[in-house]
Amino acid sequence: MREKRSFEVIESRQMDHLRVFHEVARALTQTLELEEILLIIMQKMAQFFGPERWSMLMVDEKAQDLYYAIAVGEDSVSLKGLRVPLGEGVAGWVASTGNALVVPDVSLDTQWHAFSQAHPELRIRSIACIPIRSDNKTLGVIQLLNTKLDLESEYSISFLRILCDYAAIAIQNARSVKLIHELTITDDCTGLFNSRHLYTLLDEQIELSATRPETRFSLLFVDLDHFKQVNDTHGHLIGSRLLAEVGGLMRRALGPNNSCFRYGGDEFVALLPGLEKKAAIDATTSLWEQLRKARFLSGQGLFLALAGSFGLATFPEDGDSVPNIIRAADTMMYEAKTTRDNIAVAGLGLLSDAKPAQPHRKAVTMLASDLEAKLH
Repeated sequence: MREKRSFEVIESRQMDHLRVFHEVARALTQTLELEEILLIIMQKMAQFFGPERWSMLMVDEKAQDLYYAIAVGEDSVSLKGLRVPLGEGVAGWVASTGNALVVPDVSLDTQWHAFSQAHPELRIRSIACIPIRSDNKTLGVIQLLNTKLDLESEYSISFLRILCDYAAIAIQNARSVKLIHELTITDDCTGLFNSRHLYTLLDEQIELSATRPETRFSLLFVDLDHFKQVNDTHGHLIGSRLLAEVGGLMRRALGPNNSCFRYGGDEFVALLPGLEKKAAIDATTSLWEQLRKARFLSGQGLFLALAGSFGLATFPEDGDSVPNIIRAADTMMYEAKTTRDNIAVAGLGLLSDAKPAQPHRKAVTMLASDLEAKLH
């Protein structure tokens, strides 16, 4: 009779576990939202193991540490933003070694008893920390402290490992989707966004203006002057490298709040959200100055100098739709090309009436004085 009851308990637990696996698998096929799936997995773990504190930490390969993706229990709020170096603590040790750590009673384990004594605020009595692994790489760890379930049971640990495998699948799926998305919106040559993504972001900016009429943004078109000569003289490979360096300069000069795009050929575009005309002209003038000052392909021993024709327009005064604002900025770019190495602004025209022939610093001063005169 006792054996029968024991079998029934095991069978009931197996059915519960199968139900959990089914629910997690269904979540994996119904959504690609990583946080949603991971939360489901962690909630199921908490339901079965009843830990006082549980968390999921993700590996940041660049920083060589872990960060808390999910944390529940005492001090969970204070863990937000906390980083754990690889190799340190429970999670750091598991992440760096790739080995699971299961300690049913830390008082019986010399190493982890010493660790718990050194961190009395954690009040660690038992540890279950399992790596989330895929393709022989540790993606993160799941950590349960002071569980109510018997950690010596191989069945329990197997259940924990399988849920970690589900977590690995979810993470890899999310990364694949992110990579595919990045590939569809990124220009291969420069690493900037492509023109398709430009139209998407412009649509979003204009939709925002429907609920926030005060919304302003500016659009900048840039055409590199005499770029064809680079290709003719040095070849298309050097030309492609030059475009990539120009893209990098644009990103650095305009900063993370603005988006840069390769529009096609040697044309670039920058979307400047929140910048009205005066602020956009300041940003454009700074970029114009940095482009003229830079020397490109120094690694190839070329030290090429470049200039560009810049066209700027601001929403909504220069164009109240995607086609109109693009047409306005593009028209200004072609106006700047009449002299080259110049900036033209919708409503203001060329900021310099002739191609700057003065030394670089004097040319910038000339543009600034012309701008003040035209704005006032």
